[in-house]
Amino acid sequence: MSINRRNFINLSSLGIAGFTLQGFVNKSSAKGMKPIVIATWDAGINANKGAWEVLSKGGSALDAVEKGVMVTEDEISCCVGLGANPDRDGHVTLDASIMDHEFNCGSVAFLERIKHPISVARKVMEKTPHVMLVGAGAQQFALAEGFTLEADNLSESADKAYKQWLKKSTYKPVINVERQTTAQPTSQLDDKFKAPARLSNGDWNHDTIGMVALDAKGNLSGSCTTSGAGFKLRGRVGDSPIIGAGLYVDNEVGAVVATGQGEDVIRVAGSSAVVEFMRQGKSPQEACRLVVEKVRKIKKEKAADIQVCFIALNKKGEHGSYALHKGFNYAVQTAEGHQLIESPFVM
Repeated sequence: MSINRRNFINLSSLGIAGFTLQGFVNKSSAKGMKPIVIATWDAGINANKGAWEVLSKGGSALDAVEKGVMVTEDEISCCVGLGANPDRDGHVTLDASIMDHEFNCGSVAFLERIKHPISVARKVMEKTPHVMLVGAGAQQFALAEGFTLEADNLSESADKAYKQWLKKSTYKPVINVERQTTAQPTSQLDDKFKAPARLSNGDWNHDTIGMVALDAKGNLSGSCTTSGAGFKLRGRVGDSPIIGAGLYVDNEVGAVVATGQGEDVIRVAGSSAVVEFMRQGKSPQEACRLVVEKVRKIKKEKAADIQVCFIALNKKGEHGSYALHKGFNYAVQTAEGHQLIESPFVM
């Protein structure tokens, strides 16, 4: 077996106790696994539908997590895709990452005018010796791979929000608000389903769309895509394109994505930390809780002003989440139907 340069971890630098060469081998060829996909926020409902079109036909988790978040990239929302809120200079910049069951991964950051950054990230993974491309170089690569350069125009909602922001030009991210609960369940699994609620400014209440999936062959993959914090300093990059922070997949253990304030997810190498707790035998929910608690301890009183959340899916198909504050939820799709689950929280 060979390990190419696209592999994120080099065998010679492994320092994780108990990790073996077998971790690089796809041992998950067992048939009869029940596919499942989970995604952050209520936006994950539609995103999961896109992923399920792949999984339900026996497709790979990697294809599913790409197709799934592309649905959200196509929508007009405050924090994902070209229709999202810009940086403080008025330009939309996009970040994305993707990772498969063999430790192959790719990402892009500070990418402008390309509609589907998640697909560019996958091209980085599959066609280059690198993990991450940024800025003008990422855009140049995308164009060389056949992606189209879109117009440098803000969406109607983003333009309105930007003009409103310019009146004070202050930067203070607002954490999630409580949601309404007025939808009727549509299947037996939907007892906890709650309709996506709009904020007073008309935006859907979510930021990053992160997704992890388990396919019928027992393989895990994950994806993450965002426009980052609205009205951020130009050049700011959060956790979403950083492997080990916004996204991490270990096919022997589980897959994790993060959402919330990226700086604080980076600070604790969040997603990889959750995976390591699952490796120690913690449930997905407990593993997420332990890392959220660490963020709270580090931030002290400042934790009141930020949100950090994780969702996790282990090798058995068990899933869970934890958030710093109330208000986070995540979507689940299986053959039995879909759910929108309210996350437990620390504060």
